[in-house]
This record gives sequence, structure tokens and C-alpha cells, in this order.
Amino acid sequence: MSIPEKMEFHMRLLEVIMPLATYINMRIVIAKPGLDGHDRGAKVISRALRDGGHDVIYTGLRKTPEEIVRIVNDEDAEVLGLSTLSGAHDSLIPKICEQLVENRLGSVIVFAGGIIPERDIEALFRSGVRAVFGPGTPTSDVLDFLNKALIRKQNGNPVGVGDDLGWNWND
Repeated sequence: MSIPEKMEFHMRLLEVIMPLATYINMRIVIAKPGLDGHDRGAKVISRALRDGGHDVIYTGLRKTPEEIVRIVNDEDAEVLGLSTLSGAHDSLIPKICEQLVENRLGSVIVFAGGIIPERDIEALFRSGVRAVFGPGTPTSDVLDFLNKALIRKQNGNPVGVGDDLGWNWND
């Protein structure tokens, strides 16, 4: 390939990439619902998402569903990441998802991480969670999920907690 051909190729590539770059930065709330007192994973994900170019708000430990929904609303977040190790995921996460929809925050993209048994994941998807990440998941997988969700959102496909429940990252 000649130099002018390479230059034209790179210019066309930039034409495709640049529109996406205007919306890569997302506002993300990372929350620890319930009485769980371990937050190392939430802090690792928060840092990785910041390093990936996102605005991240970490709520700290032991937040109620109501507090989490209020923070998502107050921070005008597009994404909510929920970290749980306590086993209360099956009651707290669906409650948070329900309250997001009730508070007209159905466009918020919700993902979960932590110790969540395989048998419980489908119920979380039905509640509106779009991805579940277990222990040891590379942080790049979370960033890939957010990029895929962003592309779906830009194309008008459902991604929010209150949207049609036909898609999740783990399919």
C-alpha cells in the first residue's frame, strides 16, 4: 500500500472512530448494596473504569436501594454497577432495578459483580441487569461490555434496566 493510500485509509478510519469518541466517556455509579463490608473489587472496577476514560462515582459501603437510586439520579449516571459478596443479590439487586424504573431511570444500564451463583443470574437478567461478572473477571471484560452497550444504545437498541429484556452481555 502506497503512502497516499495509507493516509486515506487512516483518514477514513478516523471518520468512523471520531463520532464514537464524542460519547465514550460515561457517568458510572459503583455501589455496594446491603451490609456487605468488603469493597476491594468495587474499588478495582472503579479505578479500571476511570482509567478507561469514564467518570466514576463510588458510593462507599452499605447503601440501601433507596440511597443508590437517589445517587444515580443526583449524579445523572448512565450506568450503575452493583458489587455484592453478601448473598443478598437475589433480593437487593431486583429491588434496585425496580426502583430505577419507578423513578423514571429506566434508561440506566445496570451490571452486577461479585459472588453470584450461576443459578441466580437468569433472575437478575429478568430484573433488567445487563451483565454479571464473577470473581477474577478481567477488568477489560467490563470495559468491553460498556463499549458494546454504548454501541447498542447509539443504534437505538434496548440496554437500559427498563427496556425490552431481550439482550444481556452474557448471552
